[in-house]
Amino acid sequence: MRGIFRNERYPVFYSVIYGRIIYNDSMITNISEFIKTVDGAAEYIRGVLAGKEIPSVCIVLGSGLGPLSSMAEDAIEISYKDIPGFPVSTAPGHKGSLLIGKLSGKPVFMMNGRFHYYEGYPIETVTFYVRVMGRLGVKALLLTNAAGGINVDMKVPELVAITDHISFNAEPVLRGPNIAEFGTRFPDQCHVYDPELTDTLVNCARDLQIRISRGVYAYSKGPQYETPAEIRAWRILGADCVGMSTVPEAIAASHMGIRVAAMSCITNMAAGITGQALSEQEVFDNAALASENSCALVKEFIKRVNL
Repeated sequence: MRGIFRNERYPVFYSVIYGRIIYNDSMITNISEFIKTVDGAAEYIRGVLAGKEIPSVCIVLGSGLGPLSSMAEDAIEISYKDIPGFPVSTAPGHKGSLLIGKLSGKPVFMMNGRFHYYEGYPIETVTFYVRVMGRLGVKALLLTNAAGGINVDMKVPELVAITDHISFNAEPVLRGPNIAEFGTRFPDQCHVYDPELTDTLVNCARDLQIRISRGVYAYSKGPQYETPAEIRAWRILGADCVGMSTVPEAIAASHMGIRVAAMSCITNMAAGITGQALSEQEVFDNAALASENSCALVKEFIKRVNL
């Protein structure tokens, strides 16, 4: 039995897996059961691979990168709903499947759809797949996303290599008892986004003559877009772009010692900059415009990266 249930006496949501409450919407409450669930998902994926090489890189396909899934060779596709403990993607445009195949001649995992806090999932569920990837031995995580441009020098739909983030609005991924098997109690956050991998990403873009800049990503819980006042505040704090994903996953990965690279596609200018209302359709349209460049850049990055 698996699902999210509401306790009518206490207004919190609980994740119940095989009849056991292992975490609520604030923190993990049963470490041994949580680890068992993570390892169960990892073992299921190993079983599907049936002795094939387990990739050391996982790519999360954000908006506009869906076509990359069709470029993988010898691909195996697993629906999220078939993986024990996995949630299901509900965000528009997120297919909800894990692909294992070769890209640029190297084995990779591809997450064709991610999980967002705004979908109603506890933060431990949002980052569950990261824990599974860590247990599978993944060494590097490439996160991609669509973002709103805060830096007025940015142009739609240019790409941004994320160098740091502002996570004031993020639910604390590591709140509660620390899982020592995953990482230290107080992980350093100076280099959540690996400088070497970020340099590789930028160099690949420049060699491909793709416009890219470096920037700081601000996290917003969503699903509503940000207000102009929030955007002005984030600009003062040094943010260059804003979005509703990536940060919780990056924190969970850094906790497990997984190297992280991240890339945003600026699909719209953030609230209050152009004076126009923001829309989901604008995001989809501009992500599609950047799709060819985004896919080419990821393929070149995978070709060059050495772990």
